[in-house]
Amino acid sequence: MSGISIGIAEHGDLARITEIYNYCVLNTPVTFDVEACTSGRREPWFRQFGATGRHRLLVAEENGVVPGYVGATRFRPKAAHETTIDCAFEAVGKGMGRRLCGAFFEALRGSTFIFCGGIYAAERGQQGAPSALQVRDCGRV
Repeated sequence: MSGISIGIAEHGDLARITEIYNYCVLNTPVTFDVEACTSGRREPWFRQFGATGRHRLLVAEENGVVPGYVGATRFRPKAAHETTIDCAFEAVGKGMGRRLCGAFFEALRGSTFIFCGGIYAAERGQQGAPSALQVRDCGRV
């Protein structure tokens, strides 16, 4: 994990972000979507993020590949969540989500922000992130 950098997402990251998102749509319950989408359809979603403020989108990069991202959006019709973090299937279990959330919370330090949501780990009962990030576990499904 030492060769990983985390920074603000750039437009060139959108195709990979969409690829990761579509994997989550088709293989997990975390997105509350039921159909995969194109990068073009994700364009308005991508444009809402800024380099500062509450609504940011960060990506991890490892060896020139984006294995995951984290972002906070304005409230939207999918009331189930305002914050999203998705990792590529091959990044599951490697601490990528924990690193992304840690960087994200650090970037938002001093902001008024409420993080409320669920963590769904696709394999092996991954449960390390909530305790490592000092997020209180309110229940499990």
